[in-house]
Amino acid sequence: MGGASAFAQTQEVQQLQDKIQQLEQLTQELKERLAAVEEAQPGKAQVVNATVVQPAGAGNAAQPAVSDNTSGTAPVKEIAITTGTKTTPPQTETDKEEKEHPRYDLYGFVMLDFGYDFGQNDPNWFDTMRPTKLPSFTNQFGRDGRLYTGVRQTRVGIKAYFPTPLGELKTIWEWELFGVGVDAGQTTFRLRHAWGELKHVGAGQTWSPFMDPDVFPNSLEYWGPSGMVFFRNVQVRWMPINDGNHQVWVALERPGATADEGLLTGRIELSGVQARFPSPDLSARVRWGGERDYLQIAGIGRYIAWDDLHSSATLNLGGHVWGWGVNASSNVGFSKKDVLRMQVVYGHGIENYMNDTPADVAPVLNPGHPRTPVTGTPLPVLGVVGFYDRYWSDRWSTSLGYSLARIDNVALQAASEFHKGQYGLINLLFYPTKNVMMGSEFQWGRRDNFRDGFSFDDYRVQLGFRYNFDYKWGAK
Repeated sequence: MGGASAFAQTQEVQQLQDKIQQLEQLTQELKERLAAVEEAQPGKAQVVNATVVQPAGAGNAAQPAVSDNTSGTAPVKEIAITTGTKTTPPQTETDKEEKEHPRYDLYGFVMLDFGYDFGQNDPNWFDTMRPTKLPSFTNQFGRDGRLYTGVRQTRVGIKAYFPTPLGELKTIWEWELFGVGVDAGQTTFRLRHAWGELKHVGAGQTWSPFMDPDVFPNSLEYWGPSGMVFFRNVQVRWMPINDGNHQVWVALERPGATADEGLLTGRIELSGVQARFPSPDLSARVRWGGERDYLQIAGIGRYIAWDDLHSSATLNLGGHVWGWGVNASSNVGFSKKDVLRMQVVYGHGIENYMNDTPADVAPVLNPGHPRTPVTGTPLPVLGVVGFYDRYWSDRWSTSLGYSLARIDNVALQAASEFHKGQYGLINLLFYPTKNVMMGSEFQWGRRDNFRDGFSFDDYRVQLGFRYNFDYKWGAK
């Protein structure tokens, strides 16, 4: 019994020693692993079973990567184990673009015009007050007095804004129902704006830099002041400064002009004369001012040519002229909303850019040149605009003003040719709720002929009802 007991004790001691040795080995392994962890720098990555080690946050190291495999063996995965504080990769331009989204703005209005013309005008312009379209002789367009209605001012457009690495790309596409040209008098779609703009460069069709759209009054009548520069033109524009009312713009615009043959109309000698526009119009503007007050100075230069396709050794009626103009305009704010809108423009051969004037070029005698006895001259034009928009409250407003357009005619023009047009109006507009406007307006227009003494005054009363809409989407 005593021998068996001693053997059992010896065996128990051996087991305890073995366990102590195992614990010592485990302790040593833990110490080695702890030392390895302490030696590792914070923020560094240790890669197991790989040949590449990257710090956390470099490239795509935070994600598992696959090493190159050129030996034919199975790919080895590189698993990054990071310690310390987690870092965030820097944001790139591509990341910014992914977070920004295009924005869109669908807008416009539906508008009804309902009025009475106490006089008469060209039926193709029944719903406008244009002095050039008033009669040039008694009862040219019938008897006075007629009702007119229409929805031709109705408009729709969409603006879009797209993020790019160069900045925001802005585009606009806008239509209305007011037919002109071959569609004069019709209710049909007509393009107003088709324009794109990126940083300092714009291209497409929109307002000419020679124009100031902010001069247009808050009126019901569609066509607007006769003496105003008003032209949406195809152009390429450079805008080195374009920040609110601080602007410097330069543009190359689509050329165009009209000619009045005057007393030579129908002459066989003119049958082969054809207009030609070999170069773009050059326009520019400078505007400076505050949030509501500014002064704008704009200028334009143009080259207008015509060829005699039937020219001979003894007769050639071809030629060219230079057109130019200067336009000074301003808005002056007198209170929170009230504003005075003003413009004075003068130039030669710029009628194409005016809101309501006829031909740019007319014939003149050319003494001392027997091969070219007649040539053309750019007609001088003066335009004046002055309107005051008064907001009585958030629901009521009034616009009151006057405009003049005057041509310096030449001797070979017809006696009944347009010489001067005057335009005036006063209104009272009501805004019963958001996006709704209704009101009434009294309008006056006068036409004076060149030298036959005929003039005509027209008076109108117009009611207007407009319903706006504006839907935006895509913004963050």
